[in-house]
Amino acid sequence: MRSLAPQPGPSAAELSAGLNLLPATRTKGELATPSHESLNDEMLIALINEGDDSAFDALYHRHRHWVAGLAYRLLGDHSLAMDVLQETFLYVLRKFPGFKLTCQFRSFLYPAVRNLAIAARKKAARLQDSEGIDLNQMQAPPEPADAGTDRAHLATVVAGLPEGQREVLLLRFVDGLSLNEIAAALEVPLGTVKSRLHHALETLRQDGRTRDLCST
Repeated sequence: MRSLAPQPGPSAAELSAGLNLLPATRTKGELATPSHESLNDEMLIALINEGDDSAFDALYHRHRHWVAGLAYRLLGDHSLAMDVLQETFLYVLRKFPGFKLTCQFRSFLYPAVRNLAIAARKKAARLQDSEGIDLNQMQAPPEPADAGTDRAHLATVVAGLPEGQREVLLLRFVDGLSLNEIAAALEVPLGTVKSRLHHALETLRQDGRTRDLCST
């Protein structure tokens, strides 16, 4: 099941260009040192609380691609995804000093990214009303014509799942979160996560287009 994939995300070139948008609010131009990169998130957060600027760099560089990819999956628009990336880490930045991590860092980040993506979409909708912007241009692009049949079928079936089931499925198999981490990220009981995942997988098993993928 690890073959589950989101809608196509930004290319490496697009990410490398867009990921430079985060302003150096706390940093002084230093790059994260190898010693910082070897520390886990909890250790980095402790250092940031003590005023270590480069620890924040390390935390940002470790999670920026995940945040950008998630934002793109939610919005289907590269520019808006980069805006959400910036706003997400500014949100994190404002937690310091005194931030205490009570779950996995990506579980903490997920609701922030989702809420900021919702806000970005609402803002774009208001712009559409006032300036005639076509919101259809912000939808995730379709599978490329040369995409494998299995992948195309999988994307179609996953897209047709109820939102709650699709969200849990992608968090589990695309983002690699554990069930407990998903429960923390969505702020729902663990039993709810298990139920949604069970129903999503059952749909994939019963659909003739994805049955073989689930049996391997």
